[in-house]
Amino acid sequence: MRDRIFHKRKSLRGLILIVSSLAVLVAALLFRDWRTPSPPQQEPTLDFSITQFEAIDGWADGGQGAAVPAFKRSCKAVTDRQDAAPMNRLEALGPGRFDVSLAGVAADWRAACAAALSAPDGIDDSAARALFEAHFTPVTILNVRLKKRWFGGYREVRETKGLLTGYYEPEFDGALAPTETAATPLLARPDDLVMAELGAFRPDLAGTRIAGRVVNGRLQPYETRAQIDAGALDGKATPLAWADPADAFFLHIQGSGRVNLEDGRVLRLGYDGQNGHPYTAIGRLLVEQGIMPLEDVSLQSIRAWLADAPPHEAKALMDANASYVFFRELTEVDDPALGPLGAQGLPLTPKASLAVDRRYYPMGAPVFVASSAPEGQGGADASFRKLMIAQDTGGAIRGPVRGDVFWGWGAKAERIAGEMRAEAEMTLLVPKPVAAALAGRDR
Repeated sequence: MRDRIFHKRKSLRGLILIVSSLAVLVAALLFRDWRTPSPPQQEPTLDFSITQFEAIDGWADGGQGAAVPAFKRSCKAVTDRQDAAPMNRLEALGPGRFDVSLAGVAADWRAACAAALSAPDGIDDSAARALFEAHFTPVTILNVRLKKRWFGGYREVRETKGLLTGYYEPEFDGALAPTETAATPLLARPDDLVMAELGAFRPDLAGTRIAGRVVNGRLQPYETRAQIDAGALDGKATPLAWADPADAFFLHIQGSGRVNLEDGRVLRLGYDGQNGHPYTAIGRLLVEQGIMPLEDVSLQSIRAWLADAPPHEAKALMDANASYVFFRELTEVDDPALGPLGAQGLPLTPKASLAVDRRYYPMGAPVFVASSAPEGQGGADASFRKLMIAQDTGGAIRGPVRGDVFWGWGAKAERIAGEMRAEAEMTLLVPKPVAAALAGRDR
């Protein structure tokens, strides 16, 4: 009898211990601080996987012929480089990947560029596909990010999908002197603006830029958009033209544009510096303020809101983006069928030039994009499967699977670029010598 009582008590104590442990665990879960601490790595890093052309969605009808002229222009920028010159001096592949280069050196690109430069004008898609297949190997680009576990800590997640947007070259009416409607100056770069690429000082800061002015031997922040619009640079920066406030604002976002002057001339302006303040998307602010839902945000809806809002509210919203761009007159681009100069210093080609994060892509690299774009009937989304050339960058273009399509200029380009925001996969074409060095390194 005592043995049975003893065993019952022992079992009861065990049960109480288990229940107590569960209670402690539940209490810990209920009362723990669920605020997610900042992960060790804020931005996605890059990983890759070597693939085959036949595995690329849309490669067989990807309009490769249209990409060849843009690729030729990029190749001309490679011919003068030394063989050992890195194709991407800003390359940063993330923790544990620094011994791998997806860009290679100039010598790795010689054969592909020679073949492209010798290709006839007007090469068709079939011949263009054969050219790229003969000299390149496709590499699927992946985002590597840290995702919070529900019970704490983080795990690595590899994703093939990212974001594709569009940009364009604004075209609007302006004047060489201020008018009632064109009262906002488009400023040339001030003499005291200093811009620095921090990767030249510390490799771990590759791709990071700052700007400011030197005061008493120290680099100080430059004026914000609000301060500049209030006249902080009057007498220090030359107005190149004058525009409507909203037109000027969107010109700053796009970085270049065409100003139709009253005498019939067209003044082409291009990026020539930035004040160093981070870019703030005012569409996101409209969402955060409950003014419009995220799915309704587009260039067109933002323009409409600015036009309808009281002037002081419209100005306050634009001033919330402290970033400010300075311009210069573009005299190098004499072909009106081409866009402005991109980050590679070459004219952009509509629907063939792509802006990327240059920490992960070498300028001039072919990139196959699989996504959708609002260019169907009535602006409906249509399949977008196209080979493009990485020839530009942008302040908002951050991350391995992140692209921005250059659509050209005019009302149609503005509409498509303004509405485009789609999930995308990106496949980088690397020269075969680079692919040989990558063999066995992909995951």
